[in-house]
Amino acid sequence: MTRLHLFDLDGTLIHGSAAAIEISRQLGLERQIGALERAFAGGELSPAQFAERACALWAGLTEAQVLAAFEGAPWLAGIREVWADIRARGERCAVISLSPGFFVERLLEWGADATHGSAWPSVPFREPVNPAGILTPAAKVRIADELCAKFGLTRADCVAYGDSMSDAELFTVVPFSVAVNADHHVSEIASCAYTGRDLREAYELAGYRP
Repeated sequence: MTRLHLFDLDGTLIHGSAAAIEISRQLGLERQIGALERAFAGGELSPAQFAERACALWAGLTEAQVLAAFEGAPWLAGIREVWADIRARGERCAVISLSPGFFVERLLEWGADATHGSAWPSVPFREPVNPAGILTPAAKVRIADELCAKFGLTRADCVAYGDSMSDAELFTVVPFSVAVNADHHVSEIASCAYTGRDLREAYELAGYRP
């Protein structure tokens, strides 16, 4: 049976961190992004409001800094190996994240069939964030459906990997989900839970071995 494996980014593929945190670290703005992250987690900021404030915070961001943030992020081990195994089986893998698309799309080079992030302006920023382009947790389900249509699959063919409440809605509509380094709120609604630093081990919980 062909399957579509759907991966979250922040806190899932990146261990204990997020794209916004890694980008802010390059700019020396860890404290400021930390305050925004806490407000977002607490429901004080919508995804669009978070993006607008982060964009203003990163006014001087360069492509070199985005690359440094990407390369220096604490990625789980085994990502490329898992995705190579998925594709060798004739299956599909995609990343869906609320983080900036200009960060998420770099994972295409690692073997993802598709990546979907929020539509931020290009770096260096010359225009403001368009709130309509910022993804929400509900958008993860919509994008999963679009990917299923593209690959000739259905929700019943999906496996989702995530760590936070932004993944909860997707977890409820697919038959199998893996909570990766998640708190109990997400672990309790997942099919199984993994804690560790190697995606290959989480992948095995879904019944695969790279």
